Amino acid sequence: MPLALLRGVMPVGSNRIPKMAYLREILTASELQSIQTYIQSGNIIFETSQSDNEASRLIHETIKEKIGADLAVIIKESAQFERAVFENPFSSGYDSIRVHLVFTNDDLPAAKCQELTVKDFGDEELTLGSECFCMYLPRTAQKKRLTTNYLEKQLGIKATMRKLSLAAKLSQFSCR
Repeated sequence: MPLALLRGVMPVGSNRIPKMAYLREILTASELQSIQTYIQSGNIIFETSQSDNEASRLIHETIKEKIGADLAVIIKESAQFERAVFENPFSSGYDSIRVHLVFTNDDLPAAKCQELTVKDFGDEELTLGSECFCMYLPRTAQKKRLTTNYLEKQLGIKATMRKLSLAAKLSQFSCR
């Protein structure tokens, strides 16, 4: 089953989703089926015969029209989440709650990705797996340098971040 990850959902302001129940209702009225949401941060599990690009556009336009939020929509399949979690390079010796996965649907410029993954970010670490960027963001970092906004700016992409534990839950949730 595909999963849509909404980028930029906020508890207040213009990118607020009032209730996940309402989000499910408006998306059900579109061409999506079997819609489920997981926590308030914008994770949608659904079925459709549309391509990922078509589904992403439909979700984006429906939310913008009905709610007014202008959110990027990243679509991934459950197998991609499973691979991303499995490939996590930050296991032994790392605090797992500080591991984040950054997903995009955009093509990544190889040279720029290589440049970023060898760059020194102090205590923070960045790697690129087959499905996403993996970031380790320790509490000791005085000021976070690695953020979704930073990666978007450096690579010219739209992306969204999820904690490793949430990505693992979404993977299991989507496979039910």
